[in-house]
Amino acid sequence: MEATIALRLPRDAASVPLIRQMLDGTLRSLGVEPQVREDIELMLTEACANVVKHATPSDDYTVSACVRDDLCTIKVVDTGGGFDPHRVIEPDPEAEHGRGLQIMRALADDIRFTNIRENGAMVCLEKRLRFAPGAAGQHLIAG
Repeated sequence: MEATIALRLPRDAASVPLIRQMLDGTLRSLGVEPQVREDIELMLTEACANVVKHATPSDDYTVSACVRDDLCTIKVVDTGGGFDPHRVIEPDPEAEHGRGLQIMRALADDIRFTNIRENGAMVCLEKRLRFAPGAAGQHLIAG
């Protein structure tokens, strides 16, 4: 089984809930457990919020999410200047912002950052899915 969502979104905070709701609706209909859906929602939110806040000069960005068997892969691509995730400074414990990368790293089963030669960056997040007993998604897994 494979389900894919791909959207080109305006680089605007209002775009984040749209993709989040679309992906959550897909995962919910497949019967993905609520805690896994919440982790995916938070990872996606942080990745998109980073683009909205930091990527320039583009007016848009793309998000694709693919559910294949028991794996959800999310790619968020912008046309900004890219960055080195290893050079990001850990936020102060009292800081109200700056924890997006920490959150994504904590929740994702795998995370990769790629700087694109044509000026841009991609974050790829992967999360293993768990399904409720008898869920539609569980019956569609290749096996």
